Formats: sequence, C-alpha cells, structure tokens
Amino acid sequence: MSHLTTHVLDAVTGAPAEHMVVSLARHLPGGGTEGVAQGFTDGDGRLALGPETLEPGMYALTFGTGAWFADRGITSFYPLVTVTFTVDASSGHLHVPLLLSPFAYSTYRGS
Repeated sequence: MSHLTTHVLDAVTGAPAEHMVVSLARHLPGGGTEGVAQGFTDGDGRLALGPETLEPGMYALTFGTGAWFADRGITSFYPLVTVTFTVDASSGHLHVPLLLSPFAYSTYRGS
C-alpha cells in the first residue's frame, strides 16, 4: 500500500470525483519542489500515490479541480487546489481527502 491515499468527493452531487489528476510533490529544503508521483482518481474518487514510505519533510498534493469541472461544463473558481502538509517519522499512513464544490473546498487528515 502507498504511504499516501486521497479521496475526492463532489459535494454538489454527492458523487466521487472520478478521473481527476492529482500530483504529489516534495518541498526541497533549499527551496523549490521535486515531483514524487502523479495519477488519476478511480471510479470511487480514490487514489494511492507515491512510494510505500515518504521521507520526513514537507509535501504538497495538487488536485486538478479546474480541468475536472471544465470537462463537465461547470464554471469553477479554483483551477487547482494544493494541500501542503508535513510528514515526520511517526506519521504512518496518510489519508488526505478533498470535499469539493465549484466555489469551495475542505480537507482534513483522515485515517
């Protein structure tokens, strides 16, 4: 199992956000970022990303929300949603869900 999973739910329809691009990047200590993994959510809006273990540090998950809504003919405000979080040696499995609508979103650390 990947160290990191996500689940994207369209709050307007109550349906999973199928086939949304999501990328995982690591923030480098001296500045900049390094891509770690990228993929698309499945039919249930879920995706496992990255290696089995993430090194401690700061990471960012970026969700392609604008393109996903545009593919469905829906105007939206956020072209990308980026969730930045910290991984430490005791983090264990990380689950970062995204609850999404065209003009709002929320996220939390899941289990």
